[in-house]
Amino acid sequence: MSGKKNIVIVEDHQIVRQGLRSLLSLSNDLEVIGEAGDGLSAIRIILDKEPDLVLLDLNMPKMDGISVILEIKRQCPKTKILTLTMHKDEDHILQCFRSGADGYCLKSADHGELLMAIRSILNDKPYLSPEISKKILEGYLDRKRTIRQESSFDALTQREKEVLKLVGEGYQNKKIADYLCISVKTVEKHRANIMEKLDLHTASALTAYAIEKGLVTP
Repeated sequence: MSGKKNIVIVEDHQIVRQGLRSLLSLSNDLEVIGEAGDGLSAIRIILDKEPDLVLLDLNMPKMDGISVILEIKRQCPKTKILTLTMHKDEDHILQCFRSGADGYCLKSADHGELLMAIRSILNDKPYLSPEISKKILEGYLDRKRTIRQESSFDALTQREKEVLKLVGEGYQNKKIADYLCISVKTVEKHRANIMEKLDLHTASALTAYAIEKGLVTP
């Protein structure tokens, strides 16, 4: 990044725009060249000034932030966009990046993080607030875990599902063997297979899983 980079602030609250302008004015490498308080005004200013970066709130009157992102990227593809928002949910985050945003920063960020986000994007490095990164990762892992467990359940044989149901109902191996007319050793083998396939290693975990799958009524 060389020379001063031009920024347009798009935020519907004037006091927030003034605060952002004041913060950015402290940096010798950044210059605010325009402001807008609604989406339509933002598009006009951005097309006229073609800034290096737009600092964009998502909740805008007249034209919402996602529509602004799409329009900017359509007409000024070289302009970087950093969304500055309170939204932490995954739907907003994914929608922003799919629309063409280059970064996602929470309004709870301090001055240092905001500058880091701006400079990262101006250096062609996408930015995501650490708090959001953690949330996205946790959501991804939860989905992977759910998918794995669902596919693992499908991998159970019918007999293993029968054993799982009885374990979930609180029966010991001897009683399960009696019910199913099989040996205790065979029950133990089924339990070991179930635990391995589901990656669950205690009776309480198997019980909770059996309840979750509707094999057992709590």
